[in-house]
Amino acid sequence: MWLAALWWGSLSALGLWVVPTLFAQLPTKALAGNAAAALFSVQSMVSAVLGAGLLLASRADATRWHGIQARDARGFVLAGMLLALLLEFAVAPRITARVDLPLWHGLGTAMLLLQWGCAAVVFWKLARPERATQIQD
Repeated sequence: MWLAALWWGSLSALGLWVVPTLFAQLPTKALAGNAAAALFSVQSMVSAVLGAGLLLASRADATRWHGIQARDARGFVLAGMLLALLLEFAVAPRITARVDLPLWHGLGTAMLLLQWGCAAVVFWKLARPERATQIQD
């Protein structure tokens, strides 16, 4: 559960606090954008590593991951990891190159929000193991 909390928390902090602060405090939007791009790149790798950790934990800790809700969380972990990797290797290079910037920035924002949603669902499902056992009874 702690990996899920860290994943959701890091996405929340970056998107809701750190990046808006960069744009508010740095002298130019270009400077803030470059700093944000570097942070989002790190976040993509953090998301991939935490997602892999969650998948490994799901295999190692069967008692925590049994039940319908927890098993369903695996799909959200995979979706979140896929979104993170697509953002890093497909969308971010186009944003950085400023190719069709409004389109790719909008798509990247939507994908980041979807990834945040995946992390939130995983965290919620793993934080409520009693519901998973109630479903099986």
